[in-house]
Amino acid sequence: MTYSRRAFTAGLAAVLLLGTAAPVLADNGRPNALQQRLDLLTTVDGVPGATVHVRDRNGRTTTLTSGTAELGTGRPMVGADGTYRIGSVTKTFLAVTLLQLRVDLDSPVERYLPGVVRGKGEGAALDGRRITVRQLLQHTSGIPEYSRFFDWSKPFPDDPTGYLDLALVRKPTGAPGENWSYSNTNYLLAGMMVERLTGKDFRGVTEERIIKPLGMARTYWPKKTEYGLRGEHAHHYGVHPADPAAGVVDITRFPGYELGASGGLVSTPADLARFWRGLDSGRLLPLSVVRSMSADLRPVPGEKFSYGIGIGSIPLTCGGAALAHSGDVPGMTTLSGRDLSGRQVTVFLTANTNSPDRDRHLSEVFDAGFCAR
Repeated sequence: MTYSRRAFTAGLAAVLLLGTAAPVLADNGRPNALQQRLDLLTTVDGVPGATVHVRDRNGRTTTLTSGTAELGTGRPMVGADGTYRIGSVTKTFLAVTLLQLRVDLDSPVERYLPGVVRGKGEGAALDGRRITVRQLLQHTSGIPEYSRFFDWSKPFPDDPTGYLDLALVRKPTGAPGENWSYSNTNYLLAGMMVERLTGKDFRGVTEERIIKPLGMARTYWPKKTEYGLRGEHAHHYGVHPADPAAGVVDITRFPGYELGASGGLVSTPADLARFWRGLDSGRLLPLSVVRSMSADLRPVPGEKFSYGIGIGSIPLTCGGAALAHSGDVPGMTTLSGRDLSGRQVTVFLTANTNSPDRDRHLSEVFDAGFCAR
């Protein structure tokens, strides 16, 4: 659920690097540059498994894998239909849902969640009457990140307000609209907004409006007591926030329900391609509204990306940009998006990008998915 900013941006130079694995040949007989980059993650960087799925605008797909789906077994890494927690890529689904519901981006959050955003103590300046929906979805609201203050060893709250309260007593990250500061709290509130507008759980609303219409058959919201992953999947390896002293462990079983509107969806690379295709085709929103998601991009100081309405813009080495989102939950990192030509790329790893090399190599795979021909 937490945002891996480095995984979203670092290493977009995409310099050709040779891994220790034997080269895979492309159809033209030359080494497959995309496979070479992917192999760096599982050889040099020690990531257990990695997958990249590419779909071009003509519908042709390429899926490459590297490493293993489960340490100690030799089982091949899962491909385009393997399920995994997509983390913060979930935020793009929530942003699309709110735009489908025709929210006024420049109205105050108070209009849709009356009395909900009222800070206390150090957070007294936080006020939903001064924060717009646009600022919420663009991460310029000033509302702090709640997950930094949650103790995973304690029982989970019964509803989202239990998480929200952790943020509303903290010092704002800036005045509304002043600073870009990534916060899962913003999309926790987005989920609450969907529920207030529809009278339904935000999970069911996204299923009705996005997942089912696009035929995303392997995409789902986990149930509250569902810790495993359905269908074919790889094991995930990371530090469990409830027991960090244990170090890196098999973290495949995880309370994904608690990631909620900020990062709780489970999907597959192939299903995410269907999502991006649905967005590009106008099936989910009028194309003018889709374009508006990236029309007002906020540059992030010191970084090479900008953030719009539930989506970011990443420059590509071959020119242009990818409109994408990253996702980072314990034991998994992903980067998924599309460019203006209609090409879609998703990369996911069964580990976190917790080193500069992993960050760079993930970004190089993503870039190569768009630029390597």
